Amino acid sequence: MQSDFRGLAERLLGGNILLDEAVEILERSMIEGALALHRGNQSAASKHLGIHRNTLQRKLAGYGLNLGRPRRKPAVKAGRGRSRRKGVA
Repeated sequence: MQSDFRGLAERLLGGNILLDEAVEILERSMIEGALALHRGNQSAASKHLGIHRNTLQRKLAGYGLNLGRPRRKPAVKAGRGRSRRKGVA
């Protein structure tokens, strides 16, 4: 495995790929692979990658990989909020 990475590093250096680009390529590939392996389950994928689920979601957004349905806050029901009392001493 280590020799595979050495060979990859040599190819990246030979292709004038910067370290930031190489890290991004590897990270994105691992995230995509973990999500595919766990059929889109972000909790399972984040555990497999050894990162927190929120970190995975931040990275997904950063790489434009927001897969699945968008998350949204639940709607607030009308008339269910706190009301303030007026004129009570």
